[in-house]
Amino acid sequence: MNILIIGGAGYIGSHVVRDFLDQGYAVTVFDNLSSGLRENLFPEASFIYGDIMDYTGLLRAALSKRFDGLIHLAAFKAAGESMIKPEKYSVNNISGTINILNMATETGINKIVFSSSAAVYGEPKYLPIDEQHPTKPENYYGFTKREIERFLGWYDKLKGIRFVALRYFNAAGYDVRGRISGLEQNPANLLPVVMEVAAGIRTEMQVFGNDYDTPDGTCIRDYIHVSDLAIGHVAAMNYLVAKDKSLIVNLGSEKGLSVLEVLETARRITGKPIPAKIVGRRPGDPAKLTASAKYARETLGWGAQHSDLDTLISTTWEAYRRHI
Repeated sequence: MNILIIGGAGYIGSHVVRDFLDQGYAVTVFDNLSSGLRENLFPEASFIYGDIMDYTGLLRAALSKRFDGLIHLAAFKAAGESMIKPEKYSVNNISGTINILNMATETGINKIVFSSSAAVYGEPKYLPIDEQHPTKPENYYGFTKREIERFLGWYDKLKGIRFVALRYFNAAGYDVRGRISGLEQNPANLLPVVMEVAAGIRTEMQVFGNDYDTPDGTCIRDYIHVSDLAIGHVAAMNYLVAKDKSLIVNLGSEKGLSVLEVLETARRITGKPIPAKIVGRRPGDPAKLTASAKYARETLGWGAQHSDLDTLISTTWEAYRRHI
């Protein structure tokens, strides 16, 4: 099969590309390199430099190559920024996706795997979060992801475009075989911030609250290894080929890791002190978020294989060590 991966030079996208190549797919990457990196491109994959907002230009030229399916990872994803610059997220995430859907319709592409997010759920009503949990996003980023899922649902009904929307939790780690080392630009997530302190890029990090109702007082999150996410994207495309019907499904490790657990394990594996300062809670941070991945096991035959804490930390540290 011939697959187009939009956003395939980014952190998650490059891992998705690598797994599709490993499984024998022909892959073309379409990316504007706004956050993706040339060092994340593989010689086995074709590359088209372009933007999803260039509807009648490079986007049309790319999709006209008659791909069997596409992977959509081209969304902005900083939740905090989305609350300050909703217009930026409206244009790229929503309008950009409409461009992709319209061009897929025009060029006959009827299989799409979409990188969605657990941010569509908002404040948890119960744990673990399954796909029946209410969707009430608490930031504009999560809102755009939920709206894109709705658009996909309508294009399924009206245009026969089948999709899998993968609602994944906290992506972390690097390729378990060390083939990807391009670091995230301006990271805001816990693990890369910890690594930046360990690598001397930052002098210290902040822990936002230590008085939550959790065993050590810090927030607990579900971290999923990016290699597991990549495997999930391939499983989703295989599902579309085999079943020809759409699906919305969680990808998560089903294990909760606290901030202090991550920090102490990082200190042990890196051998660095990693200074951390306890500060006040951030507004809207729930004490605990964990996923149910039961539906992914049932429908995709997928399960997290690399998402234990030591693997998350060690693969991330190896990527940072190569840059020190």
